[in-house]
Amino acid sequence: MTNDVPLTPGHAGSAVAMAVLNAIQNPVVMVNEAGLVAFANWEAEAFFGASASHLARYKISTFIPFGSPLLALIDQVRERRAPINEYRVDLSSPRLGQDKLVDIYVAPVTSEPGSVVIVFQERSMADKIDRQLTHRAAARSVTGLASMLAHEIKNPLSGIRGAAQLLEHAASDEDRALTRLICDETDRIVSLVDRMEVFSDERPVDRVPVNIHSVLDHVKAVARAGFARHIRITESYDPSLPSVYANRDQLVQVFLNLVKNAAEAIGDKPEGEIVLTTAYRPGIRLSVAGSREKISLPLEFCVQDNGPGVPSDLVPHLFDPFITTKTNGSGLGLALVAKIIGDHGGIIECDSQTNKTTFRVLMPASKDASLEDATITPTGPSR
Repeated sequence: MTNDVPLTPGHAGSAVAMAVLNAIQNPVVMVNEAGLVAFANWEAEAFFGASASHLARYKISTFIPFGSPLLALIDQVRERRAPINEYRVDLSSPRLGQDKLVDIYVAPVTSEPGSVVIVFQERSMADKIDRQLTHRAAARSVTGLASMLAHEIKNPLSGIRGAAQLLEHAASDEDRALTRLICDETDRIVSLVDRMEVFSDERPVDRVPVNIHSVLDHVKAVARAGFARHIRITESYDPSLPSVYANRDQLVQVFLNLVKNAAEAIGDKPEGEIVLTTAYRPGIRLSVAGSREKISLPLEFCVQDNGPGVPSDLVPHLFDPFITTKTNGSGLGLALVAKIIGDHGGIIECDSQTNKTTFRVLMPASKDASLEDATITPTGPSR
């Protein structure tokens, strides 16, 4: 779409000003005294799903939900002739889509009496990053618990298991079944503690430039040979994607876990499908502990399935330890995934609705593009 709203010379609509406004990554519109959309930058066109010339034919009230507080904000700014900020305004509607939660900045245009400029800041990514930091804090809380369990539980369990094995030799057939049960249950607890001990590993991650497509192709081969042999796995790769700066083995662990979860969610559903995608998404930057610089997270890797979806009340807590939708699950798999991605300086989120659940991983690119692993160069989407 192109910006077709004509702005007269002397307006803030000079070629340079328009270039600046179109470079802004937030939707920006100007509403005149009659309530018509006098200007919309490129992000605003995408936000409202209409060209600037189409927007200019209608009042702003046409494109936002009935009774939206935005209209009251516009009136207040006109009366006070001073800017106003409003946070977490819900603009969800059939036209704009669901979960359209935005921060709004409304300011008067002094050169045009009655006109206001509106800047929309979508909350979705900010909220996702906030939730990701919460997931990391939850994972850190498991770290101390894991260290304690290793010392305070595993040693007594070894003694219990050893005593049960000794009793088994002198036990009757009926009692031998009980001693066998003791051994099995202690082994199960030790296995759980071993999984939790992974959270207490604070060693720096050994990272190198990795071709994500080689990782995903390996994961796909493992899945097709085992737990997802009955499920269609397709991919849509960006062939020009740079390397990701990561530990290859840990990435394999992450995506094996995500693909296995997707396969289990699909179950025996006819025409079950898992889609792996990669893309370059500039503009996401995140501040991390221990560094004054913001890390850019331009690489997006997604695992999507057409299973029944995750309950909406569970989605915000999905990466917290001990949260699971599985009957016999421990709730540590996704928590470990979140820890690994967090250790790499990335974030992971889940978007879920009926018949479409997407796990989205955002990660930093390799610092040295010359070291890029070119062992696999996909030519485009394959099926």
